[in-house]
Amino acid sequence: MPQTMPKVSTKETKASKKTETTKRAPKEKKDPNAPKRGLSAYMFFVQDYRPKIKNDHPDVSFGETGKLLGEKWKAMSAAEKKPFEDLAAKDKLRAEKDKKAYLATGGGEKKTSKKSKPAVEEDEEDDEDDE
Repeated sequence: MPQTMPKVSTKETKASKKTETTKRAPKEKKDPNAPKRGLSAYMFFVQDYRPKIKNDHPDVSFGETGKLLGEKWKAMSAAEKKPFEDLAAKDKLRAEKDKKAYLATGGGEKKTSKKSKPAVEEDEEDDEDDE
């Protein structure tokens, strides 16, 4: 009589996979004083059109609203997108200016962790031996 392998339930294998996963390093917390990034032209469009979509289709879900906005954005010509692209360009300049000011005041300095490797320094003696 041939031997058969015992069946293992999927619950047991999923549970064992969860315990075998490696632990991630904790995510660094963002500085609440850091400046916000510039918005894209599409995001300015969404800010402007979302209320219009909600008024036209009040029973549409959040995801469906996003689909409708995406379809509208794709259907727009370059001339129709131009005002939003201008807003995005201005916002990008604002974000860059804010970032420079933030960095000038000492913001955004990286903290060195205990696990980081020290910088490797070259020995001057090695260079003298080559001559």
